[in-house]
Amino acid sequence: MNAGRNERCPCGSGKKYKGCCGRLSDGGRESPTRAAELPAQQVPEAELASLAGLMDAGRYAELEEAARDLLRGWPASGFLCQLLGAALGKQGKDAFEALRSAAKYSPNDAVAQFNFGNALGRRGRLREAQASFGRALAIRPEFAEAHNSLGNTLLKLARPDEAIASFRRALEISPDFAEAHVNLAGALRSIGRLDEAAAAYRRALSIEPDLIAAWTGLATALRLQRRTVESEASCRRALTLDPNSTAALAVLAELRADSGRFAEAEDLYRHIISLDPDSAESWTGIARLRRMTRADGAWLAAAQRLASRGLSPQRESPLRYALGKYFDDIEEFATAFGHYRRANELAKQCGPAHDRAMLTRNIDLIIRSHSQSWIERARGAVNPSMRPVFIVGMLRSGTTLAEQILASHPAVFGAGELTFWGARLAGAISSASAAAARTLDVSDAALVGLSKEYSELLQQESAGASRVVNKWPTNFLFLGLIHAAFPHARIIHMRRNPVDTCLSIYFQHFEAANTYANDLDDLAHYYREYRRLMQHWRRVLPPHTLLEVRYEGLTEELPTWVRRMLDFIALPWDPRCLDFHRTARTVTTASRWQVRQEIRTSSVERWRHYEKFLGPLKPLLALDD
Repeated sequence: MNAGRNERCPCGSGKKYKGCCGRLSDGGRESPTRAAELPAQQVPEAELASLAGLMDAGRYAELEEAARDLLRGWPASGFLCQLLGAALGKQGKDAFEALRSAAKYSPNDAVAQFNFGNALGRRGRLREAQASFGRALAIRPEFAEAHNSLGNTLLKLARPDEAIASFRRALEISPDFAEAHVNLAGALRSIGRLDEAAAAYRRALSIEPDLIAAWTGLATALRLQRRTVESEASCRRALTLDPNSTAALAVLAELRADSGRFAEAEDLYRHIISLDPDSAESWTGIARLRRMTRADGAWLAAAQRLASRGLSPQRESPLRYALGKYFDDIEEFATAFGHYRRANELAKQCGPAHDRAMLTRNIDLIIRSHSQSWIERARGAVNPSMRPVFIVGMLRSGTTLAEQILASHPAVFGAGELTFWGARLAGAISSASAAAARTLDVSDAALVGLSKEYSELLQQESAGASRVVNKWPTNFLFLGLIHAAFPHARIIHMRRNPVDTCLSIYFQHFEAANTYANDLDDLAHYYREYRRLMQHWRRVLPPHTLLEVRYEGLTEELPTWVRRMLDFIALPWDPRCLDFHRTARTVTTASRWQVRQEIRTSSVERWRHYEKFLGPLKPLLALDD
């Protein structure tokens, strides 16, 4: 927390910062005990005054020594344990055991529970952290900082709706809590509500105009909206505040990569590394920009050094994916798979377990709700537009490639991954499924509203294009409702060898919301459910609305399939679609490097390099019809 010494403390106590959290703060990572919350085992006032003087003077090594000395006489003093934790934290030392003892000996002290929750969170022990924040809030329900930290934990557990509720509660208590506005924005960005995220970042900046985290967060939200100029301007504003802001430099690197300027992106990552040699994120970023070779020995040594240093799961996991990619690129496949396996084991620790039964119930509900008769039912006000084009399929099935090809046509705008339908419908499906509803109830009036809102979104994306492509793969869940809202929209279903698809997902770092991505059994189950739903759509949707395109077909017979796709969306042939890799446009997905290369077949039957590791994926080959 960065409140002024004489300002109201952001924790919600109503006291001045200097007499509350500023008294024992360890640099914003933990909030201290207040004098009114001393544990039962009292320490003499004179000793406490002496310790407070050391804290205020910034003499943290002496404070550590004095606190340890007093703990010999009062070993069960939670207050002394918190003082020790603050002293250790200020020196960059491990305060975990001290904070654990503080929580143990001060069970009714909300701040002790809060501090320990933060310590647990830093170690990746998210469910324990959640419980600790819950105890803090049971003691003090109006504890804004605890609501904020609970929100961060829920977000890491891939529970964004609950996280958003926690951040909003923190802001109800403390409306000028800039950090909570920033965190709320991050949660909104994680579920694709980018306009709201940008607004929350701007609210934080109206409170603290020099808050670098808000400038860099706003830059990221604008980048994902492909508002490149504005995103870069936000980065530059952050860099005027701190020329060495690695967060701002990292967003700039991503902007360069999005536009295909990979060498410039690598230069920026290497600049970050010159400022912070232990920037695991930057070493990871370099590996995503190009094909690695054995000449990248220095990169390998640095990545291996960092990976062996006991990083948190959140930081080590992306680095392990990058190491897996390095060894895959140099064709040491067994070593590559070992790193990928480790990456996924770590990723599973950072999010919720995949619920196969819930997925099956959701797919059952969708199928029941969109029967042939429901699809063919007469509806009064339908949108006749042919502007919307949807590219769907599994992740890593070639959706970005298909979009890049179509977006090379002058009449097409590639809008990237618009999460509009998921943001509005996924929650309703989950709720109806959990309530054992027979069908999903979406009225015709609601469909009219959705079509109007989506049309407005497409107009914002591109006012002039004849076709606007949304390539969010997971839209395959909503095709019945999409067709009902836009009966003349065209849907391209990208299909790829199922084992190649699943392995490519397993080899890629995705957000924790993709709960199935980190386990081969879960991947196999998810693929079967996806295939079951797509078979249903093939049966009930009019044939002219759905075109299936094989990824392998695109790589082997590019002109033939490009003509089919253009004919399908009712556009004339344009040879620029064959030179898609030369098209200058912003691509923010994981495939941004691949789609700027000439078509290759090296990814076809890639699974054979890993055949001995396939386990539950190999039976999926029988489904590749």
